Amino acid sequence: MGEETAIFFVGTAGAGKSTLVAAYDRWAKQQGITTILVNLDPGAEALPYTPDVDVRDWVKISEIMEENGLGPNGAQIAAADMIALNLDEIKSEIGSFRADQILIDTPGQIELFVFRTSGKHIVESLNPGRSVVAYLMDPFLARTSTGFASQLMLGATTFFRFQEPMVFLLSKSDRVDATSLETILSWSSDPTALEHDILSESPSMSREFATQVSRLMESMGIENLLIPVSSLDGKGMDELYSMVQGAVGQSEDATPESDTFLAGDQESTSDPGDDLGRN
Repeated sequence: MGEETAIFFVGTAGAGKSTLVAAYDRWAKQQGITTILVNLDPGAEALPYTPDVDVRDWVKISEIMEENGLGPNGAQIAAADMIALNLDEIKSEIGSFRADQILIDTPGQIELFVFRTSGKHIVESLNPGRSVVAYLMDPFLARTSTGFASQLMLGATTFFRFQEPMVFLLSKSDRVDATSLETILSWSSDPTALEHDILSESPSMSREFATQVSRLMESMGIENLLIPVSSLDGKGMDELYSMVQGAVGQSEDATPESDTFLAGDQESTSDPGDDLGRN
């Protein structure tokens, strides 16, 4: 692969990864940005986009279950490692295309991709030095302060596992009422407000844990400004593009400036990479 930028879309099951990949791809094409669509979920039954590179050509959950007598969970675990074994062929297939960005849709089960060694190997190998993780926070899991803290902790764990620049996205933002959206965004930018709201909840073990998480995130500087995105109305796509370009040292002038925090202390202002390979 050459000068393409790879975006790994990561998040919990149901966070909207595949739908966002499809929406971002539509937005990118409207801006004249070329893309390669990569599906890394061997268990996907239907996708809202047509992948250019599909891991199911090498690894398919149904076949693993039949050939090895495994149930769905065992097959998913086996598939995670089999993807890594076929990585050279997958990388070669991706390399047969030329585009500005590679959009990589990761498996629905976040634990199989983030916490297994194979996931880290995939991220490190596919596009070294030019990869960004787009971490999707599910708004329905982040509507309470303790829920938001747990989502933030999982995002921070993802960052430390991969050690790649990362942007935090609030997916399905169009499905959140204005008051809840404002509250969630305030928690993302103000750890003090987050801790205050956590402490206002009824005493419980989860409240105490969330309090410690919020303090840990603040002490480590893992505060972030969350980008609300919507696959329905295209909200946040330009901010996502700006942050991704800045993370890999590209500049762009086609999208508005943003000061959104990027895990790893990489921020950007910029203009589209004329030096990137285009179709």
